[in-house]
Amino acid sequence: MKIKMTVLFFALSLIFSSPSFASWNWIKKNIGKFTEEQTEVIKQTSLSETEIGQGLKEALKVGINNAVSAVSKSGGYFQNEDIKIPLPKQLEFLDRTLRRINMGDQIDDFVLSMNKAAESAAPAARDIFLDILFEMNIEDAQKVFQGGDTAATEYFKSKTYDQLADAFRPTVDKTLKEYDVTDHYETLIEKYKTIPFANKVNMLSPDEYVITKALDGLFFVLGQEEAKIRKNPAARITDILKKVFK
Repeated sequence: MKIKMTVLFFALSLIFSSPSFASWNWIKKNIGKFTEEQTEVIKQTSLSETEIGQGLKEALKVGINNAVSAVSKSGGYFQNEDIKIPLPKQLEFLDRTLRRINMGDQIDDFVLSMNKAAESAAPAARDIFLDILFEMNIEDAQKVFQGGDTAATEYFKSKTYDQLADAFRPTVDKTLKEYDVTDHYETLIEKYKTIPFANKVNMLSPDEYVITKALDGLFFVLGQEEAKIRKNPAARITDILKKVFK
């Protein structure tokens, strides 16, 4: 029993070594996931594998926190040209046309509201990422560790994309309604369809467009954070990061 409790404490320390990265509610929700099989794997793991797993998870906790905080702050999307959500490419001609008749403010408000919707939805990603981090086994951790600069980001994307889209949707829909984005978007689409052959182009609904762009931006920033920790010694803020990513 003492051994099992020691292993349990060690496993928890890998996930929760910094309290800023997980809430008590998240801990209560996931504490039951530890199984006899998982604890046996931990006991049989060599020190080097353990250190790799611990270092990688520490790096991902740092990256997750930084990425989610960056995109969910005020202006997190709109003020970052790398992830700013623009008008759909098919509607760019309307942007130019409406600005010529002094309707630029309406276009700017429309674009800003889409970015605010993404910003409002982004915090939902934190717990979803932590769930996947918790479930990452040693084999996956080693593959990610030995992969490219954004191997972990691609791993998270493959594991979480659909779940994140579902989690983002209620907040995105609510924010779009608050700013009357859907009506404005549909008006622009109807104008677009008046152009010959334009109605044959597959246009996303406003919520799907914002969700897709919001997730693109989130994973872009997460990839930047991961690459920073892999390449930049100054980004390795804990002893285990310095030891594993040297």
